[in-house]
Formats: sequence, C-alpha cells, structure tokens
Amino acid sequence: MKEEAVAEARPNVHRRRFGSALRSLRIAAGLSMDEAAERLGLSGKPALSKIENGKQRVSGLGLTAFLQVYGVDAEGTVSKVKGMASLAASGKRTNLLDEYKDAIRSQEFEEFLNLEGMASKAESYLHVVPGLLQTEDYATAIVDSSHKWPSKREIKQFVALRMARQAALTRESPIEFWCILDESALRRTAGGPEVMRGQLRKLLDVTEPGGNVAIQVLPFSAGAHAGIDGSFQLLHFHVGPPVAVVESMTTSLYLEEDRDIGRYEAALDFLRAQALDGQASRRFIHDLIKDC
Repeated sequence: MKEEAVAEARPNVHRRRFGSALRSLRIAAGLSMDEAAERLGLSGKPALSKIENGKQRVSGLGLTAFLQVYGVDAEGTVSKVKGMASLAASGKRTNLLDEYKDAIRSQEFEEFLNLEGMASKAESYLHVVPGLLQTEDYATAIVDSSHKWPSKREIKQFVALRMARQAALTRESPIEFWCILDESALRRTAGGPEVMRGQLRKLLDVTEPGGNVAIQVLPFSAGAHAGIDGSFQLLHFHVGPPVAVVESMTTSLYLEEDRDIGRYEAALDFLRAQALDGQASRRFIHDLIKDC
C-alpha cells in the first residue's frame, strides 16, 4: 500500500471505530504494529498508529491492502469493514439522514443514527420506553412534552424519524435489542391512559419469546442500583469494540475506551441480576395494563 492511500483527517466517532476495527483485525492476524506497517508499505509504526486512532483516512486501494495483509476474506466481515470505511472516509449519510435531515439538529445525533444503523446488538438501561419500541402516540407525547420542538410540524417530523428507525428491528439482519427498563418508565403516564395501554401492549407484542427484543423490568423494590446515575446504552458491532452512549439534555457522549466500556458492561451485569427476568417482566407489564 502506498502512502498516498492514506490522508490526514480529523478524528470522529466513525473514523475512530474504523481504526479500532482495523486494530482488532491486526491483532487477530497476530501482527505487531511494526510487522503490519512493513507489510502494508507504510513508513513505520507512527503511520499505522494514526490510522488505528482515526487520524488518517484510508482509500479503497488502501483498505484492500489491509484486508489482504490481515487475511480477511469472510464476506460478512469484509462488507462490514467496507461500510465502516465508507462512513469514516466520506461522512456518508444513511437514507434516514437524507430523508429526515430537517429533524436532525446535531452532529452527535447524526453520528448516533449511523452507529445504530450499523449495530448488531444494543444493551441499555433506560428511564423511558426506548425509541425503537415506542408507539407513534407515545412518541408524540414524549417529544411534545420535552419542549425541544417549537412547532407541531417539527414534532411530527421527528416522531416520523423515530418510527422509521424501528426498521432496525425487522431488517434482513435485525439488531438484537435488550433493555433493562426502570419501573418509572412504565408507570409514568404519557399521553393519557389509552396511549399508555397501547404502549404497554406493544412491549408485550415485541417481547414474545424467541424474538430479537428482550425487556427486563427493574422494579422500585430493587432499591439502589448500578444505573442510579442515569440512562445509558451499549452498542455492539460485528467488527470492532462496543461504544457506550450516554445522553444528556443537550448532547450525547460516545465512550470507547476499554475502561469505560468495562464499567458499563459491569453495570449492566449488576442491573440484569437485580431486574425481573423476561417472563416475570411480561407478567409485570400485563398487570400494569389492567390497572391503566
């Protein structure tokens, strides 16, 4: 691979993820950075380090060299890596980003939509029903009550985007979605009793045994717990390490360091142990419907 196959770039979440994926493939191939750089025709370890840290783009020709040197030929892996490379190199927008561009107000949310579209699995702890599982009426009530959108038209457009995102659950290779849902999310009425009944019924529908969606309810009786500091989500990918997503009122944080990922993975393990299992969670939701 010639040096011109790479170019300086400002790191962002897509370039860091792509670099991380290449690092994982190098390690799997049993190559040190010096060995890989030599085989790739790069000018030593620093040049490869820039690529693996998302500070340099890699052209199509360069990517082919990486795949050959690292012995990557599995069709699924090649396809995923090429998809990540495309986002890293050009900031390519997904169809959702093109269709609903007026509803997307920040680069952080744009990056989240791309990551969600690439993810193979999502694990989360939430205080509100997750967007991928919301009914349109519930989503409208939640978005409207946030007071972030000044007009009904904008609310409608953002809700439409949220509904379109749910295609991730039914696409050809659907995302595996697992959520620990705080009891407060199920008891806090949004949009009135009828809207809540519809939302709770949907949660039962999408968590039928054998599906790709699982919910565990964390009841108030669990007391203090590992998610007490707030909601978070772990997105997993076929290639490369997971990303932790932590949202605040004004922005989203993307955490990729091993130590951060480890803490969120541990928190999920603790929460999973404290929450009701899948069957008990379905009974809990069913009883709430009767009380609405």
